Amino acid sequence: MKTIVFAKKNLIELSRDVLGYIFCIAFPIVMLIIMSVVNESIPKEAGMSIFRIDNLAGGVLIFGQTFIMLFTAIQVTNDRSSSFLIRLFSSPMKGRDFALGYILPMLLVSIVQAVVTFTAAIIISKVVGYDLNLGGLALAVVTTLPSAMMFISIGLIFGSILNEKSAPGVCSVIVSGGTFLGGVFFDAEGVGGSIYKVCKCLPFIYCTKVARASVNMDITGSFDKFGRPFTVTVLSALVISVIAILVFGRQMKKD
Repeated sequence: MKTIVFAKKNLIELSRDVLGYIFCIAFPIVMLIIMSVVNESIPKEAGMSIFRIDNLAGGVLIFGQTFIMLFTAIQVTNDRSSSFLIRLFSSPMKGRDFALGYILPMLLVSIVQAVVTFTAAIIISKVVGYDLNLGGLALAVVTTLPSAMMFISIGLIFGSILNEKSAPGVCSVIVSGGTFLGGVFFDAEGVGGSIYKVCKCLPFIYCTKVARASVNMDITGSFDKFGRPFTVTVLSALVISVIAILVFGRQMKKD
């Protein structure tokens, strides 16, 4: 119950943050529109499908989740700098309770983000004349929760060990790196070589593969398309979440 109360407090703060609406909700929609326009200008003979709305929708959602990571870090660092958490830490709540109090509302935000992003994708698909699978979009809302959990936990780690000045900068690097190495706006697998080898060593590209396979309802075919990426994403989310809770609890004892 105490965790839920703390989570509600964080959710209320998030709902009052205008920048959160801009970066977590509006910005992914803008990217959907821009990249769809780019796709329309690419000759069909090129055979490039990375910006086609069915592939773009899942990729842009993962792109949006990186901003949830950023706002998780900002919220934690702001609470730490105001000594709010230090006062609360004298209560019977444990470190994991506080960590879950940050994670739960961010997961709710990620669900809202997915619904809004996919609703915009449906509208765009009607404009460009491409039929999206509604069942696939609904499935993607669920299957991308592990990737959202992973990014939120990364934000919790940065928010725990960095201050309010350095956390946004470091998270911005992850936003850029996660987008590039996740193959959100380019075909990393098609490029191959050293770049793709680096991508396969990190969890970001697996998050993107899960999102795209779900949107296209391509989850019962090759294990490489959905099974392996989903397994890697879930395991990454679990490991990073545990690390985040441990780091948060240890850092609060130091503070």
